[in-house]
Amino acid sequence: KLTGTAVHTDSEVVAVNPAEKKISVISSDTEEKKEVSYDKLVIAVGAQSMVPPVPGTNLSGVFTVRTPEDAIAIRTYAKEQNVKRAVVVGGGFIGLEVAENLMAQGISVTVMDMANQLMPNIFDVEMADYIKRRLVAGGMCIFTGTALVKIIGSNPQNSAKPRDNQEIEVTAADRVSGVDTSAGNLPAEMVILSAGIRPATTFLSDIELLMERGCIVTDECQRTNLPDIYAVGDCALVKNRITEKQQWSAMGSTANIAGRALALSLGGEETKYPGCLGTGVIKLAKNLNAARTGLTEEQAKEAGFSAISVLCIADDKAHYYPDSDIFITKLIADADTHRLLGMQVIGGGAVDKMADIAVAGISFGGKVEDFIMMDFAYAPPFSTAIHPFAAACSILVNKLSGRFDTFTPTEYVAGAAAEYKLIDVQPAPAIPGAEWLDLAKPEVFAEKHEKNEKILLVCAKGKRGYLAQNKLKALGFTNTRVLEGGATFNPIKKTFAKGKLPPEEIKRVKGLGCLQDKRYGDVFNVRVITRNGKITNEEQRAIAEAAEKFGS
Repeated sequence: KLTGTAVHTDSEVVAVNPAEKKISVISSDTEEKKEVSYDKLVIAVGAQSMVPPVPGTNLSGVFTVRTPEDAIAIRTYAKEQNVKRAVVVGGGFIGLEVAENLMAQGISVTVMDMANQLMPNIFDVEMADYIKRRLVAGGMCIFTGTALVKIIGSNPQNSAKPRDNQEIEVTAADRVSGVDTSAGNLPAEMVILSAGIRPATTFLSDIELLMERGCIVTDECQRTNLPDIYAVGDCALVKNRITEKQQWSAMGSTANIAGRALALSLGGEETKYPGCLGTGVIKLAKNLNAARTGLTEEQAKEAGFSAISVLCIADDKAHYYPDSDIFITKLIADADTHRLLGMQVIGGGAVDKMADIAVAGISFGGKVEDFIMMDFAYAPPFSTAIHPFAAACSILVNKLSGRFDTFTPTEYVAGAAAEYKLIDVQPAPAIPGAEWLDLAKPEVFAEKHEKNEKILLVCAKGKRGYLAQNKLKALGFTNTRVLEGGATFNPIKKTFAKGKLPPEEIKRVKGLGCLQDKRYGDVFNVRVITRNGKITNEEQRAIAEAAEKFGS
């Protein structure tokens, strides 16, 4: 109405004839087929939800999420059926946003994904693992590396065939009752299928339109290989701004920005879309948000960069302000040129402002050093005097210059610190079995250790570890490392020689309710009392969660 554009709803385009510059359209009301001529054709058909090819997707209570109507249908069903338990299949942006909203409605939620981490290719594995731990601590059940086998319904016969089987007429009684997975059965009164999307381009398969895995290939001006045909949005590929290689960026932001560039080109002002960075932001739970842009560390290495990263923790605003929180920031840069390549951030506040700074810097080819002296906005309710992004860049510069020697969380998990003596540098002793270093009295520590001893310094967030490292270096220590992110980000486990636990560690483990096996020095058992000598799937999951929480 605003622009006078002719809009034809209920009209499905079923074919394109590039030679005659015509499209075939079928009206859903009259089923009449007609041909429409064009001078320029823009294909902006977007994408559609993928439905896993497993039995039971036709059951009542099984939903996909693509449109506002889908969300309304889910909310209505949950309320009318008094849903208490839901399973979300897919741990990407949409799946986790749906899970967060369902939990806010008081529903118990389990998220499962075939990948070995949440949000693969979006966040690096250590960032995804931290998010998983936080969500699990908040009450969400998460299974990664878990495949969907079938969806179980109240009527076994009707849950035996996939959604696209038209022989079955689903009735209200054919409701979902659970899902069968590679990790066992999960009870569910609602299942959300959020296992991905695919371009809605099947109707274009019979013309010579260049496509890759269903995505339309375009140039920087959204032109396809066919004359006067353009493609934009979730159905088309775009260029990555850093690698300059084509990729699929199924994001609303990418679609709108590329759409504006195409509109300008069609209006006579040829405008190239310079490329995407894969920028995204997500609300995961109350006081838990995440954002990212650019390349992950793994992607940077695959692209041929000499990738180096740092993970650091800083206040998101003045620490004394009532709603202050932290930013856990990971920066990825090229070690040779110091060019910023990517950023990931987790926090309780405005993580989008951190992502937007990185977007601007990466887009203009900024180096890590370029951000340190920038005049960012500061007031206690909004930020810190040294902006958290500038602080992260300063820490990475220290690492690049050799002033800061560290183990990344990934290196720590891989066992890089196995030969290092774990030293607790927190304000008070907090790591069971670890020696504590009083930051005010490093000389006392130095008297008890050899200067070439391998020392791993662990504090709460990283800052005290850095200060301790500087003091020990000044005292002649030559082989110290700081664990990036400290005990706030990393699950810290003190390692002991086999069979040689100290008395205080034995006491701690016994305090968790474990029974020591007197035949060994480091073996403990947990007694599980059952009603009939058998353990159900639900009980087995509870045991597994306890083992993950307390260690094995």
